[in-house]
Amino acid sequence: MVFYFTGTGNSLYIAKKIAKQWEESPVSIPQAIHQKPMEFTADQIGIVAPVYGHELPPMVKDFLQKARFCTDYFFFVLTYGNRHGGAAELVKTQCEQWGITAAYINVVLMVDNWLPSFDMDEQKMLDKQVENQISVILADLKAKKQMISPVSETDRIAHRQFLDRMNQLPGDAWQHLVRIGDGCTGCGICQRVCPSASIRLVEGRAVHLPGNCQTCLACVHACPQKAIGLSVPEKNPQARYRNEHISLQEIIQSNEQTKSNKE
Repeated sequence: MVFYFTGTGNSLYIAKKIAKQWEESPVSIPQAIHQKPMEFTADQIGIVAPVYGHELPPMVKDFLQKARFCTDYFFFVLTYGNRHGGAAELVKTQCEQWGITAAYINVVLMVDNWLPSFDMDEQKMLDKQVENQISVILADLKAKKQMISPVSETDRIAHRQFLDRMNQLPGDAWQHLVRIGDGCTGCGICQRVCPSASIRLVEGRAVHLPGNCQTCLACVHACPQKAIGLSVPEKNPQARYRNEHISLQEIIQSNEQTKSNKE
């Protein structure tokens, strides 16, 4: 059983690859988190998710704390685009606090979709050997390998520096990162790709609702008009990204929140 969280398709792509080995379909965390009861039993259970600030997205953390997992082999595959900052070690520590024993945690270097720091046109040109990385992970999981991806002191320092920078910002800084521009046509795609129902259409125009935003930037990347941007400068405001193997409809199916889920 494979659960995933995705904004632009990277983690979904890997989750599909893993689930295919077991002739299953991966399960979206933004959908599963509304399931009652959240009890899951399988021979192997895994989480595929991006790392935000070197840690799991808030919704993934919430899911892991609320759900009950019955398995002999729990694994994580974490996607990142530039520096993972010791994500494997951080996730292992948090899981121990939640009563989850992770047998396997690995990281995959992919396109970095963090628009304040990276130009998507440049990122898409880089060969990060993604398929080779995935092949290794698929073999590891098939063999139920026990392994936590190595973390260096340089990784730990990078995370501490990130936390120091964050401590200088208001606590809700990321909740006000998304900005809706004048080019919004009210198509509703942003609302449908948002995993936390943080965007609504109001009188035919998208409105961002801070408070539970995951800062996944799915709305920004998916807007066909490029009408959604950020409140901080971007490397290339005209460049957007979605994993080439994942369709917009798949992102919508993964993240769209029903009316009952929003309430």
